Amino acid sequence: MAHENYRISAFEQSYRCYPVSFIDKSHLEKGDKIIMPPSALDRLASLQIDYPMLFELNNPIVDRVTHCGVLEFVADEGLIYLPYWMMENMLLQEGDICQVKNKSLVKGTYVKLQPHTKDFLDISNPKAILETTLRSYSCLTTGDTIMVPYNNKKYYINIVETKPSSAISIIETDCEVDFAPPLDYVEPEKPAPITSSKKRLLEAEEEPSEKIAKFSPFTGSGKRLDGKPLAQSVAQVSSPILKQHQLKSENGTKSSKSSTCAARQHSGKLVFGSNVNQPTNETPKVAPKNSRQEPSQKAEDPSQKTDEPKFQAFTGKKYSLKG
Repeated sequence: MAHENYRISAFEQSYRCYPVSFIDKSHLEKGDKIIMPPSALDRLASLQIDYPMLFELNNPIVDRVTHCGVLEFVADEGLIYLPYWMMENMLLQEGDICQVKNKSLVKGTYVKLQPHTKDFLDISNPKAILETTLRSYSCLTTGDTIMVPYNNKKYYINIVETKPSSAISIIETDCEVDFAPPLDYVEPEKPAPITSSKKRLLEAEEEPSEKIAKFSPFTGSGKRLDGKPLAQSVAQVSSPILKQHQLKSENGTKSSKSSTCAARQHSGKLVFGSNVNQPTNETPKVAPKNSRQEPSQKAEDPSQKTDEPKFQAFTGKKYSLKG
């Protein structure tokens, strides 16, 4: 008895299929509705079927299956009209045979979509556009490719996964939508880890740069303005001069430090010459307080008379301005 009820409630028929553009109904390309002949309506009305009417389409030659809804029963007898994207999924050509069977589908709870191109994600609000487009669909089948028209452009999207079954109804149901990366999306390449051999090559490339001589100033060659050759090249003389200059500057800094220390030690006294090299225990020589003591000192020391006379201050002749 149950088997007889199944036969009574089952509808199965073969038709020749054509695109909906053949009957000037190209707007049906935005959904999954088909056009069937009036005899199909008479047969369906006599059967105990569930509403809304959903059908399974099968291409027996390549064993391709999809699901759809019906919009009108105005086609010629023996013919059905399908959206062209649905014919492409089924690998059907104009006039091929397609088997149609009524089907009851569960309401979907989850669907995963994958755009063909990443420019679909560049749309300002792809979620709203997708929701608007899916209102024209009755069901979704895993493995199908639907078409979403927007701004005079067609975007194709694969149905990657549907739950709770491979074919679901999306009429009056809350369905969670997830997106997979587009087919043309390329992940950025991650930098490869540096191996020991690469490290050696990098170190070998860096070594010559370290061996390059540093810049040394004033090492060029000089030229005379009169065009005569130089007795000694400036390049040969400049470098030792610079070294001497550096040594003098270093000695000067040392002597300046020692002189400042000596000045601090003997503050308040006038010292002639530098006593930096003298030991710290020796006392600096002080200039004589009175110049009159010089002749007496010379008289006491007869050995100095044979030597050249030393310079004596204020020993010249006197002159008067009056003449």
